[in-house]
Amino acid sequence: MTETAPRVRAEILAYYARGKEDARLRDGGATAGRLEFWRTQDVLRRLLPAAPARVLDVGGGSGVHAEWLAEDGYQVALVDPVPLHVEQAARLSGVTARLGDARELADADASYDVVLLLGPLYHLTEPADRTRALAEAERVVRPGGLVVAATINRYAQLHDLLRKEHYFAPSVRAHTDAVLADGRHPYQEGGYFTVAHFAQPSEVTAEFAEAGLSVEGQYGVEGVAWLMDGVEDWLDDPERREAVLAACRHVASEPTLLGTSGHLLTVGRRSR
Repeated sequence: MTETAPRVRAEILAYYARGKEDARLRDGGATAGRLEFWRTQDVLRRLLPAAPARVLDVGGGSGVHAEWLAEDGYQVALVDPVPLHVEQAARLSGVTARLGDARELADADASYDVVLLLGPLYHLTEPADRTRALAEAERVVRPGGLVVAATINRYAQLHDLLRKEHYFAPSVRAHTDAVLADGRHPYQEGGYFTVAHFAQPSEVTAEFAEAGLSVEGQYGVEGVAWLMDGVEDWLDDPERREAVLAACRHVASEPTLLGTSGHLLTVGRRSR
């Protein structure tokens, strides 16, 4: 297939062109970005087939996850719609990177063992686009191969702004409450995030099924640990970090707690 130019909203491209996504996950700052990174890595290392399996990292950003996957011995190709991200990822050893759209991949049918969508689904605000991206992942993964997708949970922004004590400003509260109705996060000048969709866990499994993927599990990435005051300090120490990760594993797939996590990983398999 021939890959067409990415069709991504200008607000989303501008948001990521600022170049802050790489540091958000690697450094974290005042957010729980590093917890998201460590836990995503933790979950994937338990799920993926052994290296040197072929991995397609769709919407892989600057290659934050592609980098450690390549270091672990996987054959990694990355696709992203943001030129800056592709430039950054192309500099990584063992990673090939190109511009592309999750909804129209140039890759051949059944050409990968694993397809990761750790970013696209929460920037595709229309259900048909999310299902199309998942169907493309189903097409390019081999029969029996894994598709792992990340979504932002419906109440993530509410929880985050409560944690930061920003929710109580009237304008912030009104904006946040409006998003809770249907998960649609609009563009807002000077806002906390760009155009996005915040999903319910059950919504994601339904879209996987519609795309022909058999869902095998869902994993809360940060659990409730991301709401803990000072969690970033705990991640600086390897022993303390492991305690936090272990706590997250205990509740990762507990159905009553899936929505408390900031991010959710849904895992499906191509059956045919």
